[in-house]
Amino acid sequence: MPLERVLGTKLGEFIRGLHESKGVVFHLGRKPAKIDRTSVTLDDGTTLDADIVVMGVGVRPRLALAESAGLAMDRGVSVDEYLMTSVPGIYAAGDIARWPDPHTGDRIRVEHWVVAQRQGQTAARNILGAAEKFDGQPFFWSAHYDVSINYVGHAEQWDRIVVDGDAEQRDVSVGYWRGDKRLALATIYRDRESLLADVGE
Repeated sequence: MPLERVLGTKLGEFIRGLHESKGVVFHLGRKPAKIDRTSVTLDDGTTLDADIVVMGVGVRPRLALAESAGLAMDRGVSVDEYLMTSVPGIYAAGDIARWPDPHTGDRIRVEHWVVAQRQGQTAARNILGAAEKFDGQPFFWSAHYDVSINYVGHAEQWDRIVVDGDAEQRDVSVGYWRGDKRLALATIYRDRESLLADVGE
């Protein structure tokens, strides 16, 4: 399902159906084996005519410089709550930094420009001696035609998902819970609920 790893099955199914209603055909689980001037051949032999190909291949942090500098690694550069690495005086921020998130209790790394921007500001202040903990709440939005999904918090793993409303009616909130803690909340056309969400509390 599209976005299932982040949003779960229910919203993944909704997103798939929304795109299919606009004529999108999914080839889930397939990979491109060959791309030429007029087509894409998938790994199962299916050939798709194509005038243009756009690829999203994901993000992988470039760690070579940090590794050669002897910084501690944890699927990224490991930092403390002040964004300082294992080497005093060296800070890391943005897509490369894995930090202790006070909202979930997990060590997380978030690939979103707002987190990078806010961490960069905190790291800069700390370089100047502020001793300020980074406690920003991650969030993102994902627009699909006239439907925007707002997501606040961070949930790589959850025990349960609590759905209030109906995505098909464009009126839903989806909570991602671990134990008695709501780690994240995704909403469609519930902006106030998203802005006031008490995730990680």
